[in-house]
Amino acid sequence: MKMDVTETDQAYTVKAEIPGMKKEDIKIDIDGNQVSITAETKQESEQKDGETVVRSERYFGRQFRSFTLAHEIDEANAVAKYQDGVLDLSLPKKVRAGAKQLTVN
Repeated sequence: MKMDVTETDQAYTVKAEIPGMKKEDIKIDIDGNQVSITAETKQESEQKDGETVVRSERYFGRQFRSFTLAHEIDEANAVAKYQDGVLDLSLPKKVRAGAKQLTVN
């Protein structure tokens, strides 16, 4: 699975090439700053009675990619789209609360 990751001040964008998939067969997990993409293609039986497969070159199986980003992701606002064999993830960075100064009593 080949991919590009770009970053702005507010978000990451991930473009991953996963051709030949159905969007229902792609799973994205986000845990803090860890992103995991799993895609599985199942072999569908296209044989008709009396047919024998002479050659099969299409890939069937599972693809997995996991990577860590510098900032935690705001999972609630993350968006995934899949079109023309490309998975497009928009991953907003989680806004951190500012540092808090404690007063000594």
